[in-house]
Amino acid sequence: MVVTLARSVQSLALKIASYGVMHLVVAMLVAFAITRDWRMALAIGVVEPFFQTIAYSFHDRIWHRIEHRRTRSGMEEASEAVTARLDVMNAEEQARAHGHHGHSHALPSLKKIAVKTVTYGVMHFVVAVSVAFAITQDLKVALTVGVIEPLVQMVFFAIHDRIWTGREARRSATQAA
Repeated sequence: MVVTLARSVQSLALKIASYGVMHLVVAMLVAFAITRDWRMALAIGVVEPFFQTIAYSFHDRIWHRIEHRRTRSGMEEASEAVTARLDVMNAEEQARAHGHHGHSHALPSLKKIAVKTVTYGVMHFVVAVSVAFAITQDLKVALTVGVIEPLVQMVFFAIHDRIWTGREARRSATQAA
């Protein structure tokens, strides 16, 4: 159980770190394309992803909770959320909590991916405009960064999320076998 918990925490940390690196590179490239100033691009590219990574971790947790919400008491729901997120539940416990099939590890529908990506985009816009304005003190540049950078990041977010969802599904299938 300790090994499973450690692997799950490591996987979550790796997911968040890979998101942060991806975000850093894309943010710097977009900021440079808009400002044509490498110092501003570097500042925006470093600071903005830092705050976006924090916001992303909250977004990811909220969506995980939405995707796995069941009608249970608060204690059962909290326990289920933690154990499912950390992949601690064994197949027998999953069957008890979710019926005979346990957790569904199928890839989410395109509609769910679209809704998740749009909520990510809104969150991203607010953080991007705030950070860009704090750095540039120029509302026009901040709004431009706030519109273009999240649109580009949304594409990369959907790809990143799809890769990790597939990775988690393969890992669960391997553990079940």
